[in-house]
Amino acid sequence: MLSDLSVRRPVFAAVAAIILCVVGLAAFASLTVRELPSVDPPVVSISTTYRGASAEVVEERITEVIERQISGIQGIDRVNSSSRDGRSNINISFRLDRDLDAAANDVRDAVSRVAANLPLQADPPQIAKATADGSPIMFISFASTTLNRLQLSDYAQRYLVERFSTIDGVAQVFVGGSQLYSMRIWLDPDAMAARGVTVDDVENA
Repeated sequence: MLSDLSVRRPVFAAVAAIILCVVGLAAFASLTVRELPSVDPPVVSISTTYRGASAEVVEERITEVIERQISGIQGIDRVNSSSRDGRSNINISFRLDRDLDAAANDVRDAVSRVAANLPLQADPPQIAKATADGSPIMFISFASTTLNRLQLSDYAQRYLVERFSTIDGVAQVFVGGSQLYSMRIWLDPDAMAARGVTVDDVENA
């Protein structure tokens, strides 16, 4: 039928074809084409800072505690976690049919119920939803011919972290691969008991 109409009315067919071409060109010009489409992955992350704690302590007292609490949340596909000195990170991947906002609320509720079981010195867990454009990261490496690794790590922590943190748009600054000063203290239980001093008192001194 369309071919018959085009034969009987060639002017109309030509005008219609031109209009279709113009509309197509306009749509093509406004069409967004991206190598990585802006699709939010169904991932919720839990980050907890426990300054001064070893990776083993972080794993036992924070990461494993939170993992046990969130294991019953509906729609979880897999859970990936990592524990390092002073830091616990847990990434929860949900099934694609799970509403991400509802999943994040379930994670917040689960973490709030277990917060009292975490170390008092640990910062409150930070919960965030992953976004397609939410992880822009810049890596900067440092080397020195005059400073050793310990001194270079101390310099980065003292001067660079604070300066980078004040830059507009910077959410977090982390020094990886650093070597930090440490101190080991042997406690005398009898002397502590005689003076009414606890381990927490020594840590907070």
